[in-house]
Amino acid sequence: MGGTPPAVYNGMQLADGKLELSTDQDYFNDLYLLAPVGYFVLASDTTIQQMNLVGADLLGLPRHNPDAVPFRQFVAQRFLADFDAFVANSLSTDEAQRLSLQMTRGRGDRGFAVTLLGSGTPGAAQLRLVLEMAEGKLAALEKSEERFRRIVHSAEEGIWEIDAAARTSFVNPKMAAMLGYTIEEMLEQPLVRFMDDEGRSLLERNIARRQQGIAERHEFKFLRKDGSEMWATLATNPIFDADGSYLGALALVSDITERKLSTELIWHQANYDSLTALPNRNMFQDRLSQEMKKARRDGLFLALLFIDLDQFKEINDRLGHEMGDALLVEAASRIGACVRASDTLARLGGDEFVVILPGLDHITSAERVAQQIIASLNRPFMLGDATGSVSASIGIALHPSDANDPEQLLRNADQAMYAAKNAGRNRYSYFTQDMQAAAQLRLRITRDLQMAVANQQFELHYQPIVNLHTGAIERAEALLRWRHPERGMLNPVDFIGSAEASGIILEIGDWVFRNAADQAKRWQQELGRPFQISVNQSPVQFRTGPEFFEKWMHYVEQLALAPRSIVIEITERLLLEDSGPVVERLRQFKAMGLQVALDDFGTGHSVLAHLKNFDIDYLKIDRSFVMDLAGDSGDLALCEGIIVMAHKLGLKVVAEGVETETQLNLLKAAGCDYAQGYVYAHPMPPAQMTAMTRGPARLA
Repeated sequence: MGGTPPAVYNGMQLADGKLELSTDQDYFNDLYLLAPVGYFVLASDTTIQQMNLVGADLLGLPRHNPDAVPFRQFVAQRFLADFDAFVANSLSTDEAQRLSLQMTRGRGDRGFAVTLLGSGTPGAAQLRLVLEMAEGKLAALEKSEERFRRIVHSAEEGIWEIDAAARTSFVNPKMAAMLGYTIEEMLEQPLVRFMDDEGRSLLERNIARRQQGIAERHEFKFLRKDGSEMWATLATNPIFDADGSYLGALALVSDITERKLSTELIWHQANYDSLTALPNRNMFQDRLSQEMKKARRDGLFLALLFIDLDQFKEINDRLGHEMGDALLVEAASRIGACVRASDTLARLGGDEFVVILPGLDHITSAERVAQQIIASLNRPFMLGDATGSVSASIGIALHPSDANDPEQLLRNADQAMYAAKNAGRNRYSYFTQDMQAAAQLRLRITRDLQMAVANQQFELHYQPIVNLHTGAIERAEALLRWRHPERGMLNPVDFIGSAEASGIILEIGDWVFRNAADQAKRWQQELGRPFQISVNQSPVQFRTGPEFFEKWMHYVEQLALAPRSIVIEITERLLLEDSGPVVERLRQFKAMGLQVALDDFGTGHSVLAHLKNFDIDYLKIDRSFVMDLAGDSGDLALCEGIIVMAHKLGLKVVAEGVETETQLNLLKAAGCDYAQGYVYAHPMPPAQMTAMTRGPARLA
């Protein structure tokens, strides 16, 4: 197997009577493990903390000594006093200590003579020992070689020896088996034959270090005989002859493929999206930071594109999540085809993607990419037996003009995306200072809304809904108002968007329902007849868990409110969502004695077939069909068609936004059931509404 210089024991060297020790624990584990002498690390009480293969074999112990057996246990009884003095001296001086004694493996064992070479450090709690058999030279050599040969061939670690030309001169059976070769197939073969290009390069770079006698530890990727990869740790120790000439190296090889793959998998999962295999938010943030630094260094600018898929939720709900995932994968592929290899495309989550465009010298480059992405995503998606269509809203923020901080640049691109979405979707928008001002305004409104809830600044005004057959005011719509301490009375259009985005709409909606229920009860008691109040419900409220509605049910029961006293107004878009939860929520409303109105009918995307699948009581014709109503207008034909269809489905019809007597008469003639609008009254406080409900409705 090759030799070592006479005064060297694989890292322990005698110099001027002193024992010089390697302090690298890894090298003890990997290199001293193969030393042809016993090597031990002892605690101050001689408990064996570590030992190499030969040492474990000599004492008949498992190498890791799980029972914490002390070395002293193996010293023959008559040598214990000498051994204790030897240990004490070794721990009190840095001079190497030598002792010849008799050791035994247990009762009845005739024992064996050894020489101990030990060294410690004053004040330290460890002692290092080298144990040599004190037999005759020839017998000792033969027995040592036989034992070493047995250990090497049965070792669980791979052992590989190469000559000065890095050709294989020895491998043990474990090493050959690890790579799928026979021993004969590996002998005389260059080490690089079993490595990939990266491993070969590393090996060549370190030839000089090995020839200088420097022990090394590296991770290499080997190629097995069947072509598969094996990651291994090589701890190499150079071999010299008695004259100090380099003969080759001996390596201990450990298979770390499973650990390496596990580490790579963990890293990949932490940095890549599992669905699209694109970089995820974590890797995106790191790359954005690096690219912004590079842009500053090179004096170029960088564009960040924030992409949101329009109508994706409708596809996901209509065709199922599996088809939704298929669309996202295809969308990622299409976007990727629009960018350069040097760009970064990442998925932040859901249907949101980002593209980093570094090294740009002109702003039109970012515009061109955005246009290509929009055009690519406009093509239909084949999703199983169905097709789906989406578009893209893209926000563009530039560095350094828009932001110098990665997080701020992302926020700005996000704001620009929402500007594109609010402008009609299927387009791109740049970030501007006006957008920043709008974002700050939304933040301020959110804070004010929190204060408004706490300080009870909200009010309900009511607009009458008149029965066109009797002229009586039978119903009213509750309309939210915010009495802002600085901005005065605000309508919902000024704050509902912020309330929904921040989640405060849930608290506001709960307050609205309870106050409307209280008012309905009061009016019913004062008028001595049924009276309905309509309450608008945000889609955000509709998608929440059942806890709010259970509380409402208890509240209605507590008030002893008559059935059909409250009408919940929902939007058409909700009918396109997953029908199961919608049907369940409508069932809950019915169980509470509530009715349901479909608000702004005709402006959304509902399919008429949906109406028969859901328990709807009223259709509200949107004001856009009423405002230009005339005897020969197409809007009249649409209103008549809606009324006829609704009546055939057993639904009542409410026309909202009625402002003139002409509009009112045409709706009456068309058979409309109810009307609501300025022709009768503007929304008003409860007290004013109370007076109006006591008689027939009059035109304003």
